[in-house]
Amino acid sequence: MSQPLYIDPKVSTKSGLDPGGVWQAWGMASLKAGNLTAAREKLCRCLKAPVDRNQLNLGPRLLQEIVSHLESTVRSTLATSFSEDILWSLRELEEALCEPGGSVDWPEGVQGQGNSLYQESLYYLSSYGTHLALVSFLMRHDNMKDALQHLLSKECPEEVFLEGILQPSLERGRLGMLQGLLETLDPGLEVCSRYLLSSCQLLQRRGHFHTLYQLQQFMMDHVRAAMTCIRFFTHGVVSYVQLGDQRRWLVRAKEHLRTYLQEQQGTRTNSTNRKKSTSNSFRKKMSSSDVSRHMNTIELQLEVTRFLHHCETSSSAPTPSASSSTPPTLFGPSAMKIDVACKVMLGGKNIEEGFGIAYRVIQDFQLEALTVYVRAGQRLVRQRQYRGRASAAETLMERRIRPWINKKIIEYIGEEEATLVDFVCSKVSR
Repeated sequence: MSQPLYIDPKVSTKSGLDPGGVWQAWGMASLKAGNLTAAREKLCRCLKAPVDRNQLNLGPRLLQEIVSHLESTVRSTLATSFSEDILWSLRELEEALCEPGGSVDWPEGVQGQGNSLYQESLYYLSSYGTHLALVSFLMRHDNMKDALQHLLSKECPEEVFLEGILQPSLERGRLGMLQGLLETLDPGLEVCSRYLLSSCQLLQRRGHFHTLYQLQQFMMDHVRAAMTCIRFFTHGVVSYVQLGDQRRWLVRAKEHLRTYLQEQQGTRTNSTNRKKSTSNSFRKKMSSSDVSRHMNTIELQLEVTRFLHHCETSSSAPTPSASSSTPPTLFGPSAMKIDVACKVMLGGKNIEEGFGIAYRVIQDFQLEALTVYVRAGQRLVRQRQYRGRASAAETLMERRIRPWINKKIIEYIGEEEATLVDFVCSKVSR
């Protein structure tokens, strides 16, 4: 029987045909017959190692068929063994239940055969597969640690980590397990930092912000974590009533920045066993002055939110519909900050109630006060049909805007000019 099979490749060669198909068929036949050694000998003649193992594919179709057959053989072997020896299973199960801490052992030969097929798969993937193919195989068989060790030792590109390790971990709810192994293999997270940063970018693009926040906390990247918290505060809200219910995210953002500031000042106590990195280059940097400025912004936004939340909940005005735009906050550009100041000035029962907070917004962000007053006045004038708004507009004009205009005119022409002040105020009122 062996002689005709041996002649077949020679016949195909003499006939001018590619003998690869014969070796492939012969090798797969040997593999399915359980002759692993012969299969290796035949299949090595039609398999080649990839030129670039960093390719983002699972290797040639033949390699995938080989691994698929070996994996399915392990599953079928286990299933067949148990079904053919039901009495053995029942007996072992009974013993395990009767003995405290007892466990069921595999039938003789099954575990060894499964392990040999597993090792055979590793041989083919290591010899002829890409890094992604090998890592994906290890992840399918719950060998996350081996997959990570291979990835780190071979310095695989970020895409291999994202597709081969991160994605399966997220699908199976094993992000916490992945974080634990990364911390064990790389306590400072410096070696795997590029994989973590790529993961954050992927999660942000896909809009998985809660998972992103979990990863940022694990990385101790407090500045980026604070930014994510601020996004949670503003995302999907249409009124300050809703923003008031989201204040906890501003509190968390402030805590992250405070922790970062303490680390920068060298006063943070290390309560974990993680080795402190000397560079921490992958964590976002920010000067102490900028951190303090952002913390002040968060604190002022909390005060604005408390005030406007109280005003809107106590007002009889209808709640904005879901199609309304996001209310202005102090985390936007200057134009949005001006809107916040105007909203605070007009939000209370009278101008004086919210003027103190509005003035702080003007001072802290160096806004043009006249612009704020003029815009607030124009909004009040447009709302004269509401009871009491006209008198409020007149109060604002006489107590805030007119003195400001008079001061600016004196600066420009060197003396008071009442007629010019009246003219400018009349234009503002329109």
